[in-house]
Amino acid sequence: SWCPLSPAGAQTTQLLVEPPWTPAVLWDKMTLTCQDLGATGAAIWYKDGQRWGQNRHNRFTVTESGTYMCDRFSSGLSLPVRVLDGPLVLQVPMWVLLEGDTVTLHCRR
Repeated sequence: SWCPLSPAGAQTTQLLVEPPWTPAVLWDKMTLTCQDLGATGAAIWYKDGQRWGQNRHNRFTVTESGTYMCDRFSSGLSLPVRVLDGPLVLQVPMWVLLEGDTVTLHCRR
């Protein structure tokens, strides 16, 4: 149930979000994983445009709202993930939806 936020082939580094709903909300106890199949070593994490830290396991559970990106050195920055902390949110699945698809929406508070 991992879901990349960028289309296949668009970027080498992908920021994976679990659970796979958008927008991402802090109270979902979400996990971010920085993935690049060709990279080795730890990811460098960015929060709100500033270098935020290095995690040798390349994944962590989010505890603060903000905009996150990761870098796997030679592969470049991932697309950003914005994590909200609002009282009410309408969420949709992260996978691509086409006209006519049946979709489940989450209205959460």
